[in-house]
Amino acid sequence: MSQNNVLEKITGGLIVSCQARKGWPMYGTEIMVAFAKAAKQGGACGIRATEPQNIKAIKSEVDLPMIGIFKQWYTDYEVYITPTYESAAAIIEAGADIVAMDGTQRKRPHDETLETIIERIHKNYPGILVMADCDHFESGKYAKECGADIVSTTMAGYTEATNEQQTFNPSLVKKLKTNLSVPIIAEGHISNIEELHTAYKSGADSVVIGSAITRPEIITKKLVDSLLEE
Repeated sequence: MSQNNVLEKITGGLIVSCQARKGWPMYGTEIMVAFAKAAKQGGACGIRATEPQNIKAIKSEVDLPMIGIFKQWYTDYEVYITPTYESAAAIIEAGADIVAMDGTQRKRPHDETLETIIERIHKNYPGILVMADCDHFESGKYAKECGADIVSTTMAGYTEATNEQQTFNPSLVKKLKTNLSVPIIAEGHISNIEELHTAYKSGADSVVIGSAITRPEIITKKLVDSLLEE
């Protein structure tokens, strides 16, 4: 699948993030494949998934563009979404069409930088797109300057600089779209139809939703809590 074809397929639709950590109720490759199949059946235009084995299994069953990540935690480093070149290469080899990685300026293991990782990906895997998961406008601008092909709002609310932001921020999408000449993907704290449409009205080229679709324990708690509030 060419880069233009991948971008065309995900533009204007809904990408579903199918992820679960070890210890979570829905953890397991078979479950992630089932989620991806259900997402495709519902009309999703793409899938976002973590870990090579899950990406490979999903790609063998679901013919949709794949945004791949590899969550790895290192002591003394805050970056965990595809933090190294090796982690990026692993998910590319597993079948990712787009590699998403932390797009902030925070330090990475092995003295790597976002710029050097993107350079190596573009050199060794010229058909692969790189998406930078950013937390605010400055990191989005930095990621674009480092060579990112796509910028997303995934990390907004999940870094020390933005941890007070616990709701979807359409103004960030609008500012990124207005100032950066790359596709912008809205992701993070989007949980309903209104927010989905707001993301597109703000200029998003595509939208990713995860927890509101693939985290039944969170969905259940939200509904139960609403009863307790009455």
